[in-house]
Amino acid sequence: MTMAQSQPGHGLGSGFLSLRAKWGWIVALGVVYMLAGLWALQSVLLATVASVYVVGLMMGVAGIAEIINGFQMKTWGRFLLWIALGLLYVVAGVLTFENPLLAASLLTLMLGFALIVSGIMRIVLALGMGQGTPWLWVVLSGVITLVLGGVIIAHWPFSSLYVLGIFLGVDLVFAGASYVSIGMALRGARTA
Repeated sequence: MTMAQSQPGHGLGSGFLSLRAKWGWIVALGVVYMLAGLWALQSVLLATVASVYVVGLMMGVAGIAEIINGFQMKTWGRFLLWIALGLLYVVAGVLTFENPLLAASLLTLMLGFALIVSGIMRIVLALGMGQGTPWLWVVLSGVITLVLGGVIIAHWPFSSLYVLGIFLGVDLVFAGASYVSIGMALRGARTA
C-alpha cells in the first residue's frame, strides 16, 4: 500500500461519495423548490411582488456595501462617487418596497427589452456560424426569445402583473426537477 492509498481522499471520488450519502436531502430540496414553483405559478401576482421585494432587498444590501466601500477610498472624488452610488442603490431599494407594482412594471419593461436584444443577438450570431454547426437551433432560440420579449412589451404594463411571477415559478420548478433528478441519479449510481 502506498502513502497516497493510505490517506483519506480529497478528490472527486470522495466528493461523489459524500454527495451520494446525502441523495435524500437533495431530492427533498428539489421537491421543496418544485412546490414553491407551483405555488408561484398559482399566485403569479404574489410571486411577482415577492420577486420585486427580493430585488429591492438586494439593491439595499448592494447600496450599503457601496457606502462601506466608499469609506475605503483615498480621494474625495472617489469617496463621493461611491457614497452617491450607494445612496442611489439604497433609495432605489426603499422605493421598490414602497411601490412594488411600479418597480415590477419597470423591471418587466427592462426584461422585455433585454429579451428582444438577446434574441436579435442570438439570431445574428447564429447566421454567422459555419456549416456543420447547430446554427438552426441557435436561430430558433433567438426567435423564441425575441418573440417572448415582444409579447411582454406588447402587453406592458399589464404584463408586469404576472411576468416576473411566471418566470420565478418556472425557474423554481425546473431547478427543483433538476435537483430531484440529480438526487435520484446519485442514489442509483454505483461506486467504482
